[in-house]
Amino acid sequence: MRRILSIIGSRMLQLVIMVLILSFVTFLLMKITPGDPIRAILKVDDVISTTAEEERLMKEYGFDQPILVQYSRWIWSVLQLDLGESLIAKRPVMDMIMSRLPATVALSIGGMLVLFLVSVPLGILGAVYEGRWPDYLSRWMAMVGASIPSFWLGLLLIYFFSLKLNLLPVMGKGTFAHFVLPSITLGVAMAPMYIRLLRERLISTLQSSYIEAAKARGLRKERILLFHALRGSLIPLVTMFGLSIGSLLGGITVIEILFSWPGMGELIVNSVMQRDYPVIQGYILIVGFLVVITNLIVDLLYLMINPQIKQGKELG
Repeated sequence: MRRILSIIGSRMLQLVIMVLILSFVTFLLMKITPGDPIRAILKVDDVISTTAEEERLMKEYGFDQPILVQYSRWIWSVLQLDLGESLIAKRPVMDMIMSRLPATVALSIGGMLVLFLVSVPLGILGAVYEGRWPDYLSRWMAMVGASIPSFWLGLLLIYFFSLKLNLLPVMGKGTFAHFVLPSITLGVAMAPMYIRLLRERLISTLQSSYIEAAKARGLRKERILLFHALRGSLIPLVTMFGLSIGSLLGGITVIEILFSWPGMGELIVNSVMQRDYPVIQGYILIVGFLVVITNLIVDLLYLMINPQIKQGKELG
């Protein structure tokens, strides 16, 4: 319990530091990025732009203040869980993000489930039957999967399962059927590196001395594989998942746009196009928060997989 509390405390400290650094960098980048949010507001409102009107809005939104003053006001609101109001939609940013976040999280979970169902069996087959046809099949599928971009894979799935076979819907979110194609696209696109890593780790583990000792004790091959070799081999996969969660949340945007999935991907793309800075800043903060929380879960999973892991050596 002491080790778990230490891990949680360390991650919470990292979360505070991350929020401060990420928020300042994001805020600064929004200010130096080309584009004028005031003109974007006037365009949406169909107001004839005049210098006086632009100056009025600049003062109303505080854009006429020095950057440090603007940032201090914004970060104070963030610390009160207030991400501000959208310049375009005129809605609270927190409400806009939270209305989209469940769909993104659901799709991420679906993609992770597909990733597990694809990578673990193929990785085990490649290791157990090293140098034989199941191994060649595993490596071939990993190579093909790594060669196909996720958006192209999504288009292929849409073509075959929606247009040709008429089995699954193409766009939107409503039933479980809408959930299938984007989840498969996300999971299969990420699976190749996990297949290769699990295969290589299992091959190394199966040749280790403690596996030989388990065989000498007369344990069944299935028990050795599942409860000894596989358990130890999952640690680098958990590590990779923690490192790739940021890429996952970034890559999911493409898939959400492709399948018209009503998650945060569509929201952030529209916000970037419209220069809706409060939404962009809020989105980046939420994603950063999710990355830190996910890494906290990964650290706790280490202890579940192998309680003997020393925090100072493995968990940092």
